[in-house]
This record gives sequence, structure tokens and C-alpha cells, in this order.
Amino acid sequence: MKLIVGLGNPGAEYRNSRHNMGFMVIDRLAGRLGIDISKNKFQAHYGNGLCGLENVVLIKPQTFMNRSGGSVLEAMVFYKADLEDLLVVYDDLALDLGLLRARTKGSAGGHNGVKDIINRLGTDDFSRLRIGIGSPKFGNTVKHVLSDFAEDEQNIVSQSVIRAAEAVECWVTRGIKETMNSYNGSDKE
Repeated sequence: MKLIVGLGNPGAEYRNSRHNMGFMVIDRLAGRLGIDISKNKFQAHYGNGLCGLENVVLIKPQTFMNRSGGSVLEAMVFYKADLEDLLVVYDDLALDLGLLRARTKGSAGGHNGVKDIINRLGTDDFSRLRIGIGSPKFGNTVKHVLSDFAEDEQNIVSQSVIRAAEAVECWVTRGIKETMNSYNGSDKE
């Protein structure tokens, strides 16, 4: 059983914001894999199904970004999942728009959702897939991450969501090392 958690903020006002890249990838995966993610548990919307021959659970915490860890911990305990069976998908300011980076572990890098997950799990030893949203040109980081993508960014965003969904499927079926080799640095390929 693999748990795939996409980070974002609930509510229509955040639906297309930069901070909701994780939700966008989960929605894309749900469509690709035919998984209904309308169930409610773990303080999240979730659904389960198959990716290849592997059972997967797609999770969208509804706790708001900064409290994502509680949702992740509840799901981990319920499924008795090991850390190696967890992948967290989220936006990253430090990466150029559309760029992907998979890692086996690491710090939160200033991302409050990941910071809360690390605090709740008591470790940073879990796989993650970061999707570049670019940094703000002028100042306010919070305003930037909560803003929608500009019209001229939409194509890059759509392509990065598609590539990120493919990277998640690679992680499920072939593992994190193959995912890093195949997708790190991927943006417009």
C-alpha cells in the first residue's frame, strides 16, 4: 500500500493557487487511475485504487497547509504504513516554474506544510516530489504562493502537473531512485 499525499489548501478561493500544486497532481492522478477521491477521513478527501499492480491511497488534507501533518499521521497509523510507502507532493518556491525534484528525505526547506508533517511524524525520512512555482519577483512570499498562476504560465503549469503525475506513477511502480533519475530537472520535456 502506497500513500500519496498532495498538499494544498481547501476551498474554491485557493483551487488554482500556486500553493495547491499537490492537490492538482492528486486530481490528475485520480483521473488517470480512475480513483474516486470523494471519501472523507483522516481530515482529508481521499480514495484508493490501483496504480499498476500496487494498491494506492490518494490523499488531499483538508486541514489547511500549515496543519497537514495531522492528516498524514492519521492515514499512516490507519494503514499501518511504513515511511518508505509515503510520497508527499507539493509546491516549491526555490524551483523554477514547472521544474520537478524528487528526493528520499530532507528538510522542509521553508515549506510549512512539510514542516508540520516532519514534526508530526518525528522524521524527515520520507519521499517527496517538489514542483517548482518560481519565487516572487517582488517581495511578498505569502501573497505569491496564495496567488493564481498568470495566463502566460498556464501551459507550463498544465505540463508540469502531467509530468508530476507520471513521476508519481513511476515512484509507485519503479521506486524513488528511478523517479529521481527520470524526472529530476524535468520541466517542459
